[in-house]
Amino acid sequence: MNEELLGALDALEKEKGIKKEVVIDAIQAALVSAYKRNYNQAQNVEVDFDQNSGNIHVYAVKKVVEEVADPRLEVSLKDALEKNRAYELDDDFKVEVTPSNFGRISAQTAKQVIMQRLREAERSQIFNEYTQYEHEIIQGTVLRRDNKFIYVDLGDIEAVMSKQDQIPNEAYQTHDRIKVFVSKVENTTKGPQVFVSRTNPELVKRLFEQEIPEVYDGTVEIVSIAREAGDRSKVAVRSTNPNVDPVGTCVGPKGQRVQMIVNELNGENMDIVKWEEDPSDYIANALNPAQVIAVQFDEAQHECMVVVPDYQLSLAIGKRGQNARLAAKLTGFKIDIKPESEVEFVDDEGDEAGVDAEMPVEDSAAVSEDTETPTTEESTDSED
Repeated sequence: MNEELLGALDALEKEKGIKKEVVIDAIQAALVSAYKRNYNQAQNVEVDFDQNSGNIHVYAVKKVVEEVADPRLEVSLKDALEKNRAYELDDDFKVEVTPSNFGRISAQTAKQVIMQRLREAERSQIFNEYTQYEHEIIQGTVLRRDNKFIYVDLGDIEAVMSKQDQIPNEAYQTHDRIKVFVSKVENTTKGPQVFVSRTNPELVKRLFEQEIPEVYDGTVEIVSIAREAGDRSKVAVRSTNPNVDPVGTCVGPKGQRVQMIVNELNGENMDIVKWEEDPSDYIANALNPAQVIAVQFDEAQHECMVVVPDYQLSLAIGKRGQNARLAAKLTGFKIDIKPESEVEFVDDEGDEAGVDAEMPVEDSAAVSEDTETPTTEESTDSED
């Protein structure tokens, strides 16, 4: 057993990177507990593990005193001096108490400790590996589902995808290969746990980086993303190179680049708009494909009123208010959309014009529930 144990310790150190000394310390601590449990001994004991031979010895540690009150914990100075003339009061005196059948207990305990350390090392290795993938995209295979989660095989571990992280109109079947966004990695008592998502807006950003080299190398930057997963997303982009058109670069020839992303998200509409430093221009772009006549700001409330042609009111609001809602998320402004006929602008001399009572976006959207939202291609063409 001793040779097998030493061989196992060497293999752990070489293959799993677990130091032999760490495992030996753990074995010694476990053997102390096993000795006290199996032999009902309350005294202080130590276990000595010989790293060269693999032999294990158990010692009772007693305190050297003048008069012994508890022979389990103390030894007289007279008796100690008979063993070694160097002993003094309060020294530790060790007496070997290794039981004759302790070898069997030692082997069983050592095996348990080694298996535990091996599991801990594997868990630590998996945790460290997938921590590197946190906030990144990874491809996995759907294993199964229950009432709470979709379980995705990532290779070394099963990740979980909760209901709120699942795209509503997607049907996940066993053995389907899907790209997921690693939203969180936790090291729990049961081992590492990986949480993945298909609805996180960062998934869209990572897909853009995968499909569009200019986004990956930073020539084109994604400033903001507003997403209603499975239905529509708006992505604001800008270029760090004045000679590069950010929208056209992301769309690609005949829409091929953006279409790859749309396909990966099972047909989710993708509106790509140009970010502008001027908030008015940025909001106008965000409401694409609707045309914007004017934008009036209330900086204190961080909101604005957007005026559009009467015939484009429904287009600006979108089906169930989606276009306006996504534009507000994208820009960070609360947006109130009004038709041109309801607004009188300030004249050239600065006389204040009358404005009808405000109509919130939500109310406007309710009126336009049946209005269809333009497709991705229409939105892209209008930008180009």
